[in-house]
Amino acid sequence: MNTLAIDIGGTKFTVALFEDERMVRRESRATDREGGPEWMMAQIEAIAPAWKFDCCGIGFGGPVDFASQKVVLSTHVGGWRDFDLVKRIKDLFHVPVVMDNDANVGALGEAIYGAGRGARPLFYMTLSTGIGGGIVLNDSTVYRGADSYAGELGHITLQPGGPECLCGSHGCFERLCCGMWLERDYGRSAKELMQDEAFVRRYVVDLAQGLKAAVMMLNPARIVIGGGIAKAGDALFVPLHAELRRQVTGWSRARLDVVPAGLGDDSVLYGSVALIRSF
Repeated sequence: MNTLAIDIGGTKFTVALFEDERMVRRESRATDREGGPEWMMAQIEAIAPAWKFDCCGIGFGGPVDFASQKVVLSTHVGGWRDFDLVKRIKDLFHVPVVMDNDANVGALGEAIYGAGRGARPLFYMTLSTGIGGGIVLNDSTVYRGADSYAGELGHITLQPGGPECLCGSHGCFERLCCGMWLERDYGRSAKELMQDEAFVRRYVVDLAQGLKAAVMMLNPARIVIGGGIAKAGDALFVPLHAELRRQVTGWSRARLDVVPAGLGDDSVLYGSVALIRSF
């Protein structure tokens, strides 16, 4: 079975074609944040019609109402509120389509094909333009909560009264640690900042504080971090491990197994294949 996999993010989007579980085509482009959903639909329509596929899985970079299969909104790109993306893709390609939040889809990808194989429960965090989280349970299903909002770690408050987040709250984990705000606050890209040892030592204090919430609440067997910032490798993960050990409650014997995504930029694409096949 051939699957069209779509990863829609605030910085870039990627479309890929899978033959069974093997990726055979892949195209990635920068997201036009001013273009909104109609621009995105035009891009997908320009790329995918020449490809032959039987179904489509989508990871969307924002809250998704999984039960109704509708986008709730994008906190980084305007125009997406209540957008019926699944219907539009079905009408365009006439195949079954399933969508979820990109962090949930990335969690599935890493759990089944990547760095989370054999580790359950798994917590996956995307650390990129924004911050999101996905939880994969012992039976390899995604835990979405009562209203599809489980795993939204990016909007826990780390600094009450801190800088204002796009969500309207202050001092959110995402506001302090995601790539978009790092560049705005420091005038350098996250990639550059991760090469500055002094900056990273300060940065991992907030990063570990956010991850501590996942450790203490979920006690995952492993935490997998995906997204562009995770590509910093040991420059980020070595000080992060040390800071987590310092912060996590001394009596807790919870595992502190935190690793970068095994699939790199393709966690959501592989997860899209797993999503559509499990639906």
